[in-house]
Amino acid sequence: MTAPTAVLREMRWWDIEPVLELEHELFPEDAWSAGMFWSELAHARGPRATRRYVVAETVSDGGSRRIVGYAGLAAAGDLADVQTIAAARDQWGTGLGARLLTDLLRAATAFECAEVLLEVRVDNTRAQKLYERFGFEPIGFRRGYYQPGNVDALVMRLTDPAQATTESTESNG
Repeated sequence: MTAPTAVLREMRWWDIEPVLELEHELFPEDAWSAGMFWSELAHARGPRATRRYVVAETVSDGGSRRIVGYAGLAAAGDLADVQTIAAARDQWGTGLGARLLTDLLRAATAFECAEVLLEVRVDNTRAQKLYERFGFEPIGFRRGYYQPGNVDALVMRLTDPAQATTESTESNG
């Protein structure tokens, strides 16, 4: 029996609790709070939206739903920032991270952003390799960015997110 394929959809307020459970499992030291997600979602709808948040959800044969990933992007002017991206451990290696990132980069293109920035823990080589596949390049560090563990962040930048989604779709498809 194969695991159900995750479907991406817009994140809504009722997704915050299950997203928080996954957030605390994956990032126990520096997990986001419910308030942080509420604040981000407040800017994700309507004609002046500056955010894109998605969840990846599976539905079992019995009909039970499970959020197995999520991602968020903030846009300001011609610059976008990947705020968060995560996939449940049992989804690692399935391509879900790439699907979530592709969704965010398409949103950056829709927001007419010329560049996308992100911070990633220096010890998270799995995520760094994903970002590099999409064309992100390291541009600097933020010392002690992740608290309370005082872990540095690698800052990465992607120019032309529209091109990156085209190339990643062609290479993955």
